[in-house]
Amino acid sequence: MGDPVPAPTGPDPTAFLNRGRQPIGVSLGVIGVAADWWLESARRLETAGYAGIWAWDHFMGRGAAPATVLECWTMLALAAARTERMTVGSFVTNVMNRHPAVLARMVGTLQVATGGRAVLGIGIGGHAAEHEAYGIDFPPVPERVARLEEALAVVRALWTGGPVTRPSPFYPLADAVARPVPEPPPPIVIGGETPAGARLAARLGDGWTGFSDRFTELEPVYREALQAAGRRREETVVVLGVQGGWGAGDSLRASPWIERPLEELDRWRALGADGVVVQARTPADVDALVGAAERW
Repeated sequence: MGDPVPAPTGPDPTAFLNRGRQPIGVSLGVIGVAADWWLESARRLETAGYAGIWAWDHFMGRGAAPATVLECWTMLALAAARTERMTVGSFVTNVMNRHPAVLARMVGTLQVATGGRAVLGIGIGGHAAEHEAYGIDFPPVPERVARLEEALAVVRALWTGGPVTRPSPFYPLADAVARPVPEPPPPIVIGGETPAGARLAARLGDGWTGFSDRFTELEPVYREALQAAGRRREETVVVLGVQGGWGAGDSLRASPWIERPLEELDRWRALGADGVVVQARTPADVDALVGAAERW
């Protein structure tokens, strides 16, 4: 292994949640949608007051029939060019999909170009069939976790500008230079849907993201792991992916994020989340979210 991952630092880990009228972001579905709709929806959601636009990192859909799938970082870069205020981030990037040095250059450049609006959400991935189809390695979980740890070290090292030389069994660097330097470096939020994932995020991330179905179980695990790592909860950020619209065929119709968004936000913040990301898959979902923002 190379050098340990540097300890995450930053003056305000929750700043990227505060780019709207409420700390609510939207993950726009990338499967089975048109690029022009996606970008126009990002613009509409910014105007409505949402704090960020987020995207999944997939190359193929999970269904049997072929589907249009928009590439995560391409769409985020285009959305950044069409918006002025909102955060743009991955929810979340699969560490196996790109060499971390390339990912560091992509996200670092986006951070510079947007004046500091980029967020790197990252995890170990979970769609084996997609990897087989694309010829991308998909090792067992322990190796993917080890690769994630090394990837974080590579990304953070390159965000200093370099030159960087570090040994690694997966991603060695030799006099690597990465400029322009993103100032400040983008926050790194680690996706973790298990106790081990929450502990990894506590140890290595600027923040943690999980989903509402296991949040009350995993949030205490995250806090305990922070304490074990000698870190304070106030030094990190917790972003919750809320249920309702995340599953295939789900809709936001009758969701509490449409009917009573501020009450629902207060409920999850009381349980330990700093902000939330709601999934929108369809034009009807986006219309409903824009309408809900009028009641904030």
